Amino acid sequence: MEIKDFLKRKSEWVKGEGPRSDIVMSTRIRIARNVNGHPFYNWADKTKRKEVFEKMMAAMKGAVTFKDAQLIKMKDTTPIERTFLVERHLISNEHTHDVDSKGLVIANEETLSIMLNEEDHLRLQVIKSGFNLMEAWKIIDEIDTNLGTHLPYAYSSKFGYLTACPTNTGTGLRSSVMLHMPALELTNQMERVYEAISKLGLTIRGFYGEGSEASGNFFQISNQVSLGHSEMDILDNFGRVVDKIIEREKDTRDYLMENKKREVTDNIFRSFGTLKSARIITSSETIRLLSAVRLGVDLGLIKEVTVTALNEILLLMQPGHLQVLNNEGLGQSERDIRRADMIRDKLV
Repeated sequence: MEIKDFLKRKSEWVKGEGPRSDIVMSTRIRIARNVNGHPFYNWADKTKRKEVFEKMMAAMKGAVTFKDAQLIKMKDTTPIERTFLVERHLISNEHTHDVDSKGLVIANEETLSIMLNEEDHLRLQVIKSGFNLMEAWKIIDEIDTNLGTHLPYAYSSKFGYLTACPTNTGTGLRSSVMLHMPALELTNQMERVYEAISKLGLTIRGFYGEGSEASGNFFQISNQVSLGHSEMDILDNFGRVVDKIIEREKDTRDYLMENKKREVTDNIFRSFGTLKSARIITSSETIRLLSAVRLGVDLGLIKEVTVTALNEILLLMQPGHLQVLNNEGLGQSERDIRRADMIRDKLV
């Protein structure tokens, strides 16, 4: 299977299904693990990195869980293909650099992905559409247990699972959700949300996670600390906080429709019209307009397009996807033209 074949299927988060999918685009559970007896990736020389990489690849091939998985060696991918994988939330930006002895495992229609030799030897990730914390946890817990029978994990009876970053030590678990919160942004409440959740051990990032800025009113919220907390403690606390944020966004949407319906509706339909008619459009403008149209769909104001279709545009409009989709390297100006063409094809 080639990278371009990914275009034939939808990423899990694109589906627009699951609980509270009007506000929660996706739920992600990630687990960090390291192989016992091997130095952390950033402390290892090339020989040690290759050694643990080959050991992990052999374990993947031998585990029943990964029988039908796709195993990719990052050194066999092009820079554009790596960008494509970042855009699909399958790898981090860090995983696109120094690609020797790095890999990616993908299974279950992109629900499961594992980075090999990122900051930790193994970064297991499960993504589910909508607000699906416990379902995602059940899947990743089973996979983690199965994989642990093939690879000895670095573990301390005092500290728990050992990881390259101390904040991950313990369970090695990070839970996160991708939220669409246009109402809180429109009413200038996001600063208060930032302050409130930081006091609760959570953090807010942008669409691409760590190191990215928020755009299009899409925010990724995740827990910061793993050490000293059980998996259930982390998930319960995280779930309660996200529930409150979801309700705040919902209530604010209701407020806007009661008090500023004309202004909100005007912005929604102007945005929809621009997307359907533009001949040149940047990625930043696209994501801003898509946010407004998505709100219109969620509020029942726009009925001729689905959230799934908007999510697909959000995915395909990105630079790496446009270039893989067109099977060629494109300059920024050409991408802006092809992006507008693609959007019109999807909406008109």
